[in-house]
Amino acid sequence: MPSKGVLYVNMAEKLKIIPLGGLDEIGKNLTVYEYGNDIIVVDVGMGFPDNDMYGIDVVIPDVSYLIKNQSRIRGIFLTHGHEDHIGALPYVLRDIHAPIYGTKMTLGLVQLKLEEHNLKADMRVCQAGDVIPVGRFTVEFIHVNHSISDAVAFAITCPVGTVVHTGDWKIDPTPISGGMMDLTRFGELGEQGVLAMLCDSTNVERPGFTKSERSVGDSFDALFRGCEERIIVTTFSSNVDRIQQIINVAARYGRKVAVSGRSMENALRVSTELGYMKVPEGTMVDLAQIKSLPKRQICIITTGSQGETMSALTRIAFSTHRQIEIQPGDRIILSASTIPGNENAIGAVINELYRKGAEVVNERSNNLHVSGHACQQELRILHALVKPKFFIPVHGEQRMLQTHSKLAQSMGMSPKNIVITEIGKVIELTKDSCKVTGTVPSGKVLVDGYGVGDVGSVVLRDRKRLAEDGVIVVVMSMSHADGSLVSGPEIITRGFVYVKESEELIEELETLATRVLTECEYRHMTDWTNIKGAVKGELSSFLYKKTKRNPMILPVIMEV
Repeated sequence: MPSKGVLYVNMAEKLKIIPLGGLDEIGKNLTVYEYGNDIIVVDVGMGFPDNDMYGIDVVIPDVSYLIKNQSRIRGIFLTHGHEDHIGALPYVLRDIHAPIYGTKMTLGLVQLKLEEHNLKADMRVCQAGDVIPVGRFTVEFIHVNHSISDAVAFAITCPVGTVVHTGDWKIDPTPISGGMMDLTRFGELGEQGVLAMLCDSTNVERPGFTKSERSVGDSFDALFRGCEERIIVTTFSSNVDRIQQIINVAARYGRKVAVSGRSMENALRVSTELGYMKVPEGTMVDLAQIKSLPKRQICIITTGSQGETMSALTRIAFSTHRQIEIQPGDRIILSASTIPGNENAIGAVINELYRKGAEVVNERSNNLHVSGHACQQELRILHALVKPKFFIPVHGEQRMLQTHSKLAQSMGMSPKNIVITEIGKVIELTKDSCKVTGTVPSGKVLVDGYGVGDVGSVVLRDRKRLAEDGVIVVVMSMSHADGSLVSGPEIITRGFVYVKESEELIEELETLATRVLTECEYRHMTDWTNIKGAVKGELSSFLYKKTKRNPMILPVIMEV
């Protein structure tokens, strides 16, 4: 019999990996690692709303599981500073408090976001090569290439083994800054033994290698060389290396550079203050100064590569920007690929730019954009180096995850050792097994203005109805004494029909509502909720038969 006071540790404890975002989607990345009583979180990203999420600004992961286990969270680790990996932090940090670990550039961008929301956090700057002990975990930062500076992957080690979490990456042999990704360290980990790898699947459908960021610079040079007109370039504000190349080529051809768009201004400020961007002296000017310069000396860098409604490029195109107006001959360079779903928005902006006489150059006709994600051959290299026992494809839609699984199998991995999972599923790993064993609360939390999570499926359904069929308000004044109709009903519509052209229909609705109220009075119906229901039901049925539309009907009873 064991003596009293001896503490026995359960050696059969498992490592749990719980994705709360980033699967069956691009964006909203958040992964939970759990061993014993310790939890670490990798990335806290946001997603963009679907087309039917009317009025929604941002979509963030459901972190109710983390809130419930707040006391066990030892740290939040960030791979890089893109919105789909850090964008949900200002909302999540209202309920969860833990140290945030990231590289200098990443935490610089996080600091900006927190300042906008009047939040503070315990932020701890790390660099590639650092190994951070947190609880029973150690987290090693490994340098990778991506479309933003200071991106890292993680080697996460606990008593069960080591898991490689790649984040977003590609192999760039000629990066603008930071050097080539540390393939040597991935190879060393592979030789030591890697239990599992969670790997970026974004470009798994593309053969070959992703082009180097440096290749874009030659395209810029060709477009700037000999141009006598103003040049306006739009790109992702987070792509610091791209912005650096634009500034470099502008300075080479004697152009002054002005920046438009808050996110672009913020990214430029953070990257220059932290030393990730070098701006030639005398190159940058305030936007207000460009009017006094000759066209051949002007270069404007703006946000709006996706046609966002309030972005700088959209406001410039539609003449609502206070300081920049399109002039015939302006050369507009779109240095970004169109994100699926944004085609119509950016198409409208491009058409408007053409209408105003501008020349538009996009990445389809010139090499003006390269991806920050690995293609098939790069993925094969990493799989060969890391040699994980188990593989969990992440950061992709279902077809990407499935394709990544087949790529791993083509390199000899058994399908039994590959887990394609969903958000909220709990993956349990031992030294010899990897399987899905349960679920935790997960999903999408919608952010609308200052409201976080207060817009749910019911509200979205109502907004969808309002957008598609409009609303009809039935106003009735009824006697407090006996419930009889005093005046009305009056029909008010918004987004349903134009009243002046549908007077006959409005009269029919008023007549029908009056008949329903008379019947209610005849049946001595005094419960106003039931009266409203009767009016709503009859009008809804009538309108659908008459118009095949289903507007929202709101009966309003005024007591007199």
